[in-house]
Amino acid sequence: MKSTKILIVIVGPTAVGKTALAIRLAQQLQTEIVSADSRQIYRELEIGTAKPSRAELEQVPHHFINSHSIKEDYDAGAYGREALALINSLFQRYNNLILCGGSGLYIKAVLEGFDEMPSIPEGLRDQIIQEYEANGLTWLQAQVKQVDPDYFEVVDIQNPHRLIRALELHRAWQKPMHELRQQKKIEHPFQIVKIGLELERNELYSRIDTRMDAMIADGLFEEAEKFYLYRNLNALQTVGYREIFGFMDGLYDRSEAIRLLKRNSRHYAKRQLTWFKKDADTKWFKPEQIVEINSQLGIKN
Repeated sequence: MKSTKILIVIVGPTAVGKTALAIRLAQQLQTEIVSADSRQIYRELEIGTAKPSRAELEQVPHHFINSHSIKEDYDAGAYGREALALINSLFQRYNNLILCGGSGLYIKAVLEGFDEMPSIPEGLRDQIIQEYEANGLTWLQAQVKQVDPDYFEVVDIQNPHRLIRALELHRAWQKPMHELRQQKKIEHPFQIVKIGLELERNELYSRIDTRMDAMIADGLFEEAEKFYLYRNLNALQTVGYREIFGFMDGLYDRSEAIRLLKRNSRHYAKRQLTWFKKDADTKWFKPEQIVEINSQLGIKN
């Protein structure tokens, strides 16, 4: 018998309008939102993560916003276990729930689960870090692209932590990341409906640039400066902060930092779309197609 419980999954690139749609649907369905964003979980980071505003958070209960510290060792596997446990608990009170975010690995961890990654021989990670420090980020990117091109296509290639992880796993096990993560899919006691949001590229990129200008006006550079001493933490190896750390290190001036912030945000959006478009179960809409989205979900307009 088909379950009457439905998990509505909203995905898409940064700045496309996922939060607004999630809140609208949550209000219509009188339910709650589980965030699937690998940066918005961090309570210390505010401006650079584009979290829902305080007013938006007050409209609908959100989970996994400001839930963890940048000092925690936290990954998609841990998120998947915690989020799935929460979802199953919330379904005791609701017939519908919304899972919303742009972090493909976080979504995958909830819907499909992850195997525990195999162990790494002692000393291998230190060896790769030494090679990276000697040869630089471009070398590290080339290494990962050669041994695991599929992962390279979707990973944040400016994040050395994630690239080092992929390279150490391949050297240890001679397998790409997706094979190491493969397992029998979880059988969920609820239905899953996937909604993707997209815009024409020029419009999306314009939104990204406008959002970045607003973040800078709101104090993004000042926020990044507060976390300079923590810049090597994985949580801060992300678009919106590392470009400013480079400026603080004297690698380039402020105008170049702003150019990189916008360029890297656009690249991030492109990688998000590449990831989500691979899922044939996702139905794609423009953000303004509310009537069509409601129809897809069986909601009366």
